[in-house]
Amino acid sequence: MDSSTHKFYPKHGFDSRDYLESYFSNKPDKGFEDDSLRFPMECLHRAFSEGHIKGDLLIDISSGSLIHHLYTASGYFKEILVLKCSEQCIMELNKWINTHTGAFDWSHIMEYIKCTEGNSDQCQDKDIMLKTAITKIMKCDIDNENLTDPEVLPPADCVISTLMLDFISKDQDDYISNFRKFVKLLKPEGYLILFGSLNTTYGMIGQEKVHVCKYDEKFARKVLIDEGFVIDHCAVQKRTSVSDLSDYEEILFITAHRE
Repeated sequence: MDSSTHKFYPKHGFDSRDYLESYFSNKPDKGFEDDSLRFPMECLHRAFSEGHIKGDLLIDISSGSLIHHLYTASGYFKEILVLKCSEQCIMELNKWINTHTGAFDWSHIMEYIKCTEGNSDQCQDKDIMLKTAITKIMKCDIDNENLTDPEVLPPADCVISTLMLDFISKDQDDYISNFRKFVKLLKPEGYLILFGSLNTTYGMIGQEKVHVCKYDEKFARKVLIDEGFVIDHCAVQKRTSVSDLSDYEEILFITAHRE
C-alpha cells in the first residue's frame, strides 16, 4: 500500500483499544512485549533511579492511551498532567483511572516493575500512586503553537513522550516543528524523555494502516542537539518482534536536558 493511502493519526484518529491490545498487551500471539514493555520499563527505571529527573510537574504527551511508562515516573513527581489529542483516548484513560468495567488491564506491568525495582511488596501500591499522581487529563491540539490553547500550562520539570511524535508528524520537517511545540512546555532547565520507533513507515491498528514518520537515530540526536539539548543517555534496541503489524526496525530511548 502506498504511504499516501495510510491513515494519518491527527486527521483520522485510530481505535485506542485496538492499539493497546495489539502492541501493549501480554497476549502471546502479539509478541511485542520485549520491545514495547520490557525495554522501556528498564530504561525508565535506570533513568529515574539516577536521581536527576524529578520535580513537581511531569507532562506526558504519548500516543493512544498509554500509561505503562508513567508507573515508574509517578514516584519522582508530585503531579502528572496527561495530554491527549483525541476524545477516545481520554475516555479510554478515564476508564482505567476510575476502575470502570472494561478498562484495559495493565496488571502485567507489575511483573516488569518487580524485575526492575526488585520490591514486590510495593507493586500493589503502584496503581494507586499513579492514579493519584495524574491530576488532569487534557485535550490538546497539535496544530496550535500552544498545545492546550487557550489554557497555558505551568512549565514542567520533565516532558515525556512515547511514540507521539512518530504518529503526528507527516515527515521529518513536521517532526521538528512538533518537537518544538512539545519542548515549549518545559522549564528552561527541564528534562525530556523520548521513546520512538526507528525507520518505521506504518503500524496496523485494527484494520487500518496508520502512517508513521520515518527517521533514524542520527536524525533524532541532531534534532535534540540543534534545539539546545544535551543528550544524557541514548539506548537503541533492535527489533525482537516477528510480526507484520508494523515495519519498525529499532526502538529508541533518549533522555536529555537543557543547560
